[in-house]
Amino acid sequence: MQQYKLKRGFKPDIDRIYSVMTECFSGEISRNEGTLETSYGAMSNIKVWIENKMLSVDTVSDKTVTDDQTVMQTNKAFRDFLYKATGYTAKERVKNAKKDVSEE
Repeated sequence: MQQYKLKRGFKPDIDRIYSVMTECFSGEISRNEGTLETSYGAMSNIKVWIENKMLSVDTVSDKTVTDDQTVMQTNKAFRDFLYKATGYTAKERVKNAKKDVSEE
């Protein structure tokens, strides 16, 4: 499970996250008491929820998918989702993670 800070102006609202998920991942997205779940490409399960004003994401990879194109497309869609949901680029998310680790 990973947790991501939300940039100022990006509300920790599960309905906003739901709309971002529908934009980035094709397929059905199920809602269950504040948790959103779907599967996409090389990920057999993507679970998303808001905890302590942070985006929490839990993913399970589908090990049977060996097609490089599918894996690359899945990674791109997931990075796009994180960017649109948090407001931070991949580089900024890494920087935030390193900063959080050094503060502990």
